[in-house]
Amino acid sequence: MLSLLKSLESHIREELEKISSLKELEALQVQVLGRKGKLTECLRQLGSLAPEERPAVGQEANRIKGILEALFQQTKALFAVLDKGAQSGFDWTLPGRRNFRGKQHPISQTLDEICQIFSRLNFDLVEGPEVELDYYNFEALNIPPDHPARDMQDTFYITDTILLRTQTSPMQVRVMEKVAPPLRVIAPGKVYRRDSDISHSPMFHQVEGFMVGDTISFGDLKGVLSYFVHQMYGENTPLRFRPSFFPFTEPSAEVDIGCVICRGSGCRLCSQTGWLEILGAGMIDPEVYRMVGYDPDRVTGFAFGMGVERIAMLRYGIDDIRLFYENDQRFLKQF
Repeated sequence: MLSLLKSLESHIREELEKISSLKELEALQVQVLGRKGKLTECLRQLGSLAPEERPAVGQEANRIKGILEALFQQTKALFAVLDKGAQSGFDWTLPGRRNFRGKQHPISQTLDEICQIFSRLNFDLVEGPEVELDYYNFEALNIPPDHPARDMQDTFYITDTILLRTQTSPMQVRVMEKVAPPLRVIAPGKVYRRDSDISHSPMFHQVEGFMVGDTISFGDLKGVLSYFVHQMYGENTPLRFRPSFFPFTEPSAEVDIGCVICRGSGCRLCSQTGWLEILGAGMIDPEVYRMVGYDPDRVTGFAFGMGVERIAMLRYGIDDIRLFYENDQRFLKQF
């Protein structure tokens, strides 16, 4: 009798797994626990057992009956929830939706690393307004209203004298107006230009850096930027300083690194040159010192500026800047 009861319990559990409707569940419950059900029949046979067998068999039968009644009640409750969901138009049989954990954006990762590299060189971090005065964005940086360099930047003007800053360079002037040399500063932030294609965005991120003191030379500029490049791209990354022009630095240079894709052998990304431009730099023009009240005969210094998106694109091998702003999880989760 004990083996029969255990076999009956196992069989009912298997049948409950196959049930697909409340009607089938009620029919099975009648077959098992009804007046003529299988378990009821087993209980009626207790009287025919030997007196010494009855306690153990009776105890086991009651245990199984309690378990099966609880299983039927649980299954009924489940079907009631499913039925309510079906009436509301919700499909309870659909798989659950996972909650994905967010990750730091690759631009934020790159910007944080840039700031950490320069903080190791004791550069202070400052931030400034994104809505800027024409004076700080252009005039104080040796770019008067009729200067042709203004044509290099398609600017978003709010009024004739207020604009969305086209660079973080205004922080050079804002900081030097308030702080006497020596100083080492980096100024990260968003900037805006009327430009949009696979390598340009109307809003992007820059980091401006400058260092001013009594005996700052172009050699110091090369040393600082060489350290940055090797920290960001690896100790074996070649770099070069190429003569260029910026209104607020003289002499000026652009910094190139060996192509991160072809390693200098020439490819489509580097236009077969083996080099990639990453930032602009130079010695601060004496006119900028005069605008902030510094004596250009007593102080020297350098400045540099880099686009964070470009640094990230070269580091991760990304060929379209628009990917950073489309919020595509398939792209972002790789970082």
